[in-house]
Amino acid sequence: MEYTSLGRSAVRVSRLCLGTMNFGPVVSEKESYAILDQAVEAGVNFIDTADVYGSGPFGDHYGQSEEILGRWLAARGPAHREQVVLATKVHGPMGTGPNDAGLSAVHIRHAIEGSLRRLNTDYIDLYQMHHIVRDAPVEEIYEAFGVLRQQGKIVYVGSSNFAGWHLAQDQELARTAGHVGLVSEQSLYNLAARTVELEVLPAAQHYGIGILPWSPLAGGLLGGILGKPDRSRSARAAEAMTPDRRRQVERYEELAARLGVGAAELAVAWLLHQPAVTAPIIGPRTGEQLDGALRALDISLDAETLTELDEIWPGPGGEAPEAYAW
Repeated sequence: MEYTSLGRSAVRVSRLCLGTMNFGPVVSEKESYAILDQAVEAGVNFIDTADVYGSGPFGDHYGQSEEILGRWLAARGPAHREQVVLATKVHGPMGTGPNDAGLSAVHIRHAIEGSLRRLNTDYIDLYQMHHIVRDAPVEEIYEAFGVLRQQGKIVYVGSSNFAGWHLAQDQELARTAGHVGLVSEQSLYNLAARTVELEVLPAAQHYGIGILPWSPLAGGLLGGILGKPDRSRSARAAEAMTPDRRRQVERYEELAARLGVGAAELAVAWLLHQPAVTAPIIGPRTGEQLDGALRALDISLDAETLTELDEIWPGPGGEAPEAYAW
């Protein structure tokens, strides 16, 4: 396993982050434990969840994914917890009350207590704002996070789904207040969704914020969708593709076959070659899918292959404003 710094912080995290959104809604608790054990045995020390994860065929309540992860941590003991860099998120609705969502100081205080209880831990290594809240004063948010840090309940602060200017705003406020600010940003980023290359990635690199891409397989589009069984969800999605998108996917899967790697492995490997990326967030539903993601760590892409991938899945043309202005 390879390790790197989480943004400009000193903590070392694995180059793959295990996402747990499927734990409970899609993957049973027993299967979740097996995936967690397999990932940790392979050297993954970075695990991500959120307080709102939890509805689906195996459960129907928010917080279930945190609960499963918490029971797994409790079963393995305190020493095991100290080896894990544990990340969760705050923002989504955890009830029906007017202060049961968002980033007010009131909700942050309530939300952290709920996450700590469900996760069976005294502290969160990375506490992330799950989404921007435009009407929440940044000063209020960071004062609340500062209190949690003083109490020893969180170590680092991160964001998710922020624009480039949000990252800049938060970091400049943190600088003037003498705070560390953000160490990471979770963004939608994959070969088929590269908008963040315009402003989010340049801002993150400038401020030393590590990028944690979510949906690295573009919802399965980059996971070998054309070779799936006829009745699978992926096969149905393939049938719904436009002719232009289908040609893209065909070229992509042909390239993966020429390289002798799986399509999903190639998608994750491409992200690992992007300079702003700390760790893609993988969300395996089976041990086999986890093995595939781990194999991506051993894939080295040369300049010619990276150029071909850019031709198949064009980005926005570089950074803003050069991408659209002269």
